[in-house]
Amino acid sequence: MKTTDIKQWIIDGLSMMNLDVTTDSGIYQASATLVLVVFAYLVFVVARTLRRFYIKKFTITRKSEWDDELQKHGFFRRCGHILPALVIFIFSPLFFVETDLIYSILRKAMQIYIVVSVVWAGNALFNTIEDIYNASELAKRAPITGFVQVGKLLMVIIAILLIISSLLSKSPLILLSGLGAITAILLLLFRDTILGFVAGIQIAANRMVNTGDWVELPKYGADGEVMQVGLTTVKVRNWDKTISTVPTYSLITDSMKNWRGMSESGGRRIKRHLQIDIQSIRFCDQETLAKYKKIRYIKDYIEQKTQELRDFHQQQNIDEQDLINSRRLTNIGTLRAYMRAYLVNHPKINHEMTYMVRQLPPTEHGLPLEIYCFSADKDWVAYEGIQADIFDHMIAMLPIFDLRAYQRISDKQS
Repeated sequence: MKTTDIKQWIIDGLSMMNLDVTTDSGIYQASATLVLVVFAYLVFVVARTLRRFYIKKFTITRKSEWDDELQKHGFFRRCGHILPALVIFIFSPLFFVETDLIYSILRKAMQIYIVVSVVWAGNALFNTIEDIYNASELAKRAPITGFVQVGKLLMVIIAILLIISSLLSKSPLILLSGLGAITAILLLLFRDTILGFVAGIQIAANRMVNTGDWVELPKYGADGEVMQVGLTTVKVRNWDKTISTVPTYSLITDSMKNWRGMSESGGRRIKRHLQIDIQSIRFCDQETLAKYKKIRYIKDYIEQKTQELRDFHQQQNIDEQDLINSRRLTNIGTLRAYMRAYLVNHPKINHEMTYMVRQLPPTEHGLPLEIYCFSADKDWVAYEGIQADIFDHMIAMLPIFDLRAYQRISDKQS
């Protein structure tokens, strides 16, 4: 169909309504615009109907998750908005003269609409990529939320440049060449974005933080599970169910503790000590040792140590009754041996990892006796229960070894 045929058809239709018009008159241009818009809308309706039928059938028959995710995020629906704009853009020369104002307005409006629709569809595509990636095993190694947000940002920036160039009827390259003059302003406006992007590259390359990691950032009061590593911010769900939002670049510039190593290891560390009252520490006599031999875990230990001391005294020609020169067991040392034997026989301690009972330097609060081991169960609630059970038992065992825990305020008399 020729351009003159369409224009004449519209003019003939208006003439039947006793309207004498030309292609330059406002009534003609309004009528032509209405016809063009209705035609574009009909194309949109037909395309939408076909899309709903065939795309739905296509996504059901295929087992791939890509088409399902694209459908979920509305990618096909958003792409459908490009078609009517293309119809108006392509067929507008058939209805108007290029010198008409309405022609210029329609063309520019459709160019902007197409750009916006492409950005809208591109946003759905990026969301699809992010969701599919987050559902894969790779997401545990390196988050891509920051890179997805960078892609969206670049897409929006390009769209803005294209829209401005369309409105000004200038080449986008001319606009890009003028950005050098406002570089400093752009750096100031996008400071956090640039820092976050650089930090995101380092985080991904070094696997510093992944979604689901337990992190601590004391400066920001964040202590919990990482929900999202974004371009400019990181969301952390604290253990009290509050949400902390911290700058992405703070993960590489400030102090941070990541508990991923513990989660991936064979156990969770228990490191806690008892303060022993130094005044309750003493040597063990035969009667005391006889009592300690009744304790199953250290019976063999006491017999072995007793024999070692007997051999030592014979070699050094020392009388065992010589309280000054002889070597003797202490109640604190015997308790240490018992605590270690208790850990060896504890079913919920990982015995393939380091475990020991050690003394720390004495302080004004007594002699610290520290248990250092790893719970085989890393779940927080179970871990706290195991730790509490161990120290409940140790505190209750102190009187059996004639020892006292230090308390600053106590009714226990020395």
